[in-house]
Amino acid sequence: MNLDHERYLSPFSWRYGSAAMRRLWSEAEKRRLMRRVWLALASAQSEAGLVSAEALEALRATVGDIDIAAAERIEERTRHDVMAEILLWAEQCPVGGPVIHLGATSADITDNVDALRLQDAMGLLQTALRGVIVALARRVDEQADHVCLGWTHLQPAAPTTVGYRLAGALQDFLADLDALEALRGRWKGKGFKGAVGTQASYTGLLGSGAAAEAMEKRAMDLLGLAAAEHSTQVYSRRQDWDVLSVLAGIGGSASLLSFNIRILQSPPFGEWSEGFAAGQVGSSAMPWKRNPINAENINSMARHLAQLPQVAWQNWTASLLERTLDDSANRRSILPEACLMADEILRRLQRLLDVMRIEDRAVAALLERYGPFAATERVLLAAAAAGGDRQALHEVIRGHSLTAWSLIEAGSPNQLPELLAAEPAILAHLDAETVRRLVAAPEAQVGTAPERARRLAARAMAQVAPEGAPPRG
Repeated sequence: MNLDHERYLSPFSWRYGSAAMRRLWSEAEKRRLMRRVWLALASAQSEAGLVSAEALEALRATVGDIDIAAAERIEERTRHDVMAEILLWAEQCPVGGPVIHLGATSADITDNVDALRLQDAMGLLQTALRGVIVALARRVDEQADHVCLGWTHLQPAAPTTVGYRLAGALQDFLADLDALEALRGRWKGKGFKGAVGTQASYTGLLGSGAAAEAMEKRAMDLLGLAAAEHSTQVYSRRQDWDVLSVLAGIGGSASLLSFNIRILQSPPFGEWSEGFAAGQVGSSAMPWKRNPINAENINSMARHLAQLPQVAWQNWTASLLERTLDDSANRRSILPEACLMADEILRRLQRLLDVMRIEDRAVAALLERYGPFAATERVLLAAAAAGGDRQALHEVIRGHSLTAWSLIEAGSPNQLPELLAAEPAILAHLDAETVRRLVAAPEAQVGTAPERARRLAARAMAQVAPEGAPPRG
């Protein structure tokens, strides 16, 4: 297997994903883990009296001697990748070779390898997700009181705060972390149950079902992996769907935040920016471009990741009777790629959060331009409380709001405060200065948002940050 840039390579082979995640899903690591599983089985069988100490020691001495090229040559003849690895190791280890794979079926090895890799991948993603949560919690805490214009239907709405807007993403990522930790806590391998999952082969070798179950537990303990109570020839493919769904959830949380960053970086808003490195080129044709490349990459990755649980669902629901093999080819792709995509998404999001800028002048400008519209409810309620007719006042304020909006569209500043402060129907109940004050105080219109944003940030930091590392601010 000679991989170079003269042949097709998956972008996950070299472009996307961390080095640690790529190593975990490498062909060499898969074969090392296969031998680790076989060695755990032989160790448990040795304790049960099936494998001699001499054979076990010989296997242990050669467990690291993988040779992918030699195994591939054997596979050309056998057309069976697991059998090729067995035969290769048996050649390398004549003393231990005869007892490799004793009582096992291929999935006793490959499914446990997949379970080990997915378990380790979840550990890597858990660490990366915690880093994102810490970075985001700090941003939420820093920006909790920073009043900005809210948007609904992508139209100006009532004020909120930058921190409260970011707190929505933080809450989603905390839910992702809960889901990932819960799944990892109940994660299972196939165990050692032989063909169709009945453990008949191991029972025959050991003389009783109790002995077969004890051997399985010992081997799985050596692997650091729990065994599923029930499996057919494979572990339930629902488990693949479970993990890919959790990863797609992480992608969803990241995608929404990234899309919001892209919108707010666009010049009509201009409130947020993912930053621009020295020497970075935005466009080969338009030198002024400052594209949100990390946010766009996250959206692209997440869009792909979101589709993979559907493939896993079909693998699960088409795994008929004791097993079918129509899941095998696509699992070689969807399992590593889902983990690598989630990994790349979190790595890019971490970088983005570390350098993201909040453009204070743009935030203030949009608030000044559109914020007075949101304040009309305060004027309406104050005038009505002072004895005015709520319905009549509503119509008056609506008319002035439409006039002010037309003037903004023509390029004028928002004149709504002055229009309302000069309206006789309002002045009959409120003085002009009170009207201007009600309209010009957006910080009084964000309710409990700052306090709740800070509380969420503090809870997130307490949950995931190292002890004694409070939010910056």
